[in-house]
Amino acid sequence: MKRAILLFTAMLVFAVSASAQSLAIGATMENFSLPDGTGKMQTLDGLKGKNGAVIMFVSSQCPVVKAYNERMNAIAADYAARGITFIGINSNVGEIEKTEAKPVGWVKDHIAATYKFTVLFDKGNVLADKLGATTTPEAYFVDAKNVLLYHGAIDNDKSGANITATYLRTAFDSALAGKKIERTSANAFGCTIKRVE
Repeated sequence: MKRAILLFTAMLVFAVSASAQSLAIGATMENFSLPDGTGKMQTLDGLKGKNGAVIMFVSSQCPVVKAYNERMNAIAADYAARGITFIGINSNVGEIEKTEAKPVGWVKDHIAATYKFTVLFDKGNVLADKLGATTTPEAYFVDAKNVLLYHGAIDNDKSGANITATYLRTAFDSALAGKKIERTSANAFGCTIKRVE
């Protein structure tokens, strides 16, 4: 019984410390290096556009992410020419091969057929833990100097039928116009990132 209480306490401390690590608005995101679907190592600084990047946590199984796939591709295409790059990150343990830094075959095929932007694989959910990411989809928009300007949801409607607030597009437009981003965060909603045990 005593051992069970100690184990529960340790798990609780780990959960609290992981959530406390989330990157704050205005903080600088460290450059990171992760493999893409071919196993080639890619970096934030190497993929980032001249006006920044959005790091988007995705999943090949999450129904909410699936509902957002077309919108993510449209936003990525609209802003690529304006110097903001989309970088997908898959941190889900069940979608990443556990023995090598390569995706499971069906995940690799899904990504190639679905996304118009690069998706990287976060083995051991190291980047997700560092940023405090918990949900798919979840966005982190950084400027050219890797300063976090916006964090959270893409918009306010997972179905796409009743969007009244385009959080991510609005943040992009404000930053590109040299204006203050009025809403720097919005609660991300979707599926929980499945982490290693």
